[in-house]
Amino acid sequence: MNKKISLGLAISLIAIASAVTFILTSLFSLQSFNEKVVDVNEKAQKYSALQNLDSFVRENYYGNIDEKELSDGILKGYVSGLDDKYSRYLTEDEYSIEQSDNEGQLVGLGLTLTEDESGYIRIEEIMKDSPVAESKVKVGDIITIVNGVDVVSMGFSEAVEAMRGAEGTEIKLTIRRNGIDKDYTFTRRSIEVITVTGEMLSNYVGYIQITGFKKNTPEQFIDVLERLTSNGAKAFVFDVRDNGGGLVTALEECIDPLLPEGVIATAEYKDGHSETLVYSDETELDIPMVVLVNKNTASAAELFAASLRDFRNAALVGEQTYGKGVMQTTTKLEDGAVVLTIANYKTTLSDCYDKVGITPDYQIENDNPDADAQYDLAVETAVGLIE
Repeated sequence: MNKKISLGLAISLIAIASAVTFILTSLFSLQSFNEKVVDVNEKAQKYSALQNLDSFVRENYYGNIDEKELSDGILKGYVSGLDDKYSRYLTEDEYSIEQSDNEGQLVGLGLTLTEDESGYIRIEEIMKDSPVAESKVKVGDIITIVNGVDVVSMGFSEAVEAMRGAEGTEIKLTIRRNGIDKDYTFTRRSIEVITVTGEMLSNYVGYIQITGFKKNTPEQFIDVLERLTSNGAKAFVFDVRDNGGGLVTALEECIDPLLPEGVIATAEYKDGHSETLVYSDETELDIPMVVLVNKNTASAAELFAASLRDFRNAALVGEQTYGKGVMQTTTKLEDGAVVLTIANYKTTLSDCYDKVGITPDYQIENDNPDADAQYDLAVETAVGLIE
């Protein structure tokens, strides 16, 4: 027999259900509101402290205040407060320089500089195809004056900074050699940075050095790889010592032709979800490989080494690597940009090496400054792997 309820009882049940729903919703909303109020109050306290500091400085600071530099300093300080050595705020100029660097382009004179014992600037390296390479300036020459200002009186860091500038602009330098000064005028220009070089060694071992992973690195890498492969390379030594990393997208393009098809590396984000970071297609170079690493091998360069060891059974030779297994993204803001750590990453076959580094299969240090024992052992290992 069907049981029925009266209209009055039905209305009462609906009313009770509505009341319960209202109470639960109110409790949730109140909790959410309280959390937001706490957050707002915390932010208000921070902004109030900053405002108080700003008022005090403006009333008492003896010098002049550059509002743009002050604003940049505040933003830099905020990101610095994260206590993450890889996150940082970039000014417009710094962002522009970083973008050019990621592209594999250098705007300037193409010089590597160090501070001379005299306080002046010593030229340590001159890049090929640079403005200075076309002059009679040589490695070891001393820069004494930059745009009419003595380097010692200006300070080394300030003088080097003064040598930077936009493409197409001129700079005047006084350069000393054997006590004789000579004036030069150079025009800054964009220079392609070479991050990949290679040569065929004896016993059919191809040697490829990668100094960084820039946007133009894959093209350079593929060119060298194909040249050495066509010349009969039966094994490869990849040298990523002193390679501080770079773009993961560039790394992916470099290792794609070396590894079997599949997901090579993944990234894990703050909310716990993972994404494919590096994927390789079915093209694979199936010959012995050795990777040279040292304490300055970091980030994408470490992922390069870990990927080749995990998926190609490559032997690692050298020193324990740096240990940077976190990823940053650069986001353009209204007046600058922020470089922020957003995830950690690892290959799909091994653990994340952040703050740990990667231990080589053959550990060896270069104790003799006149020899490269790491290189010699890597080549010897590669030769031994050739059938």
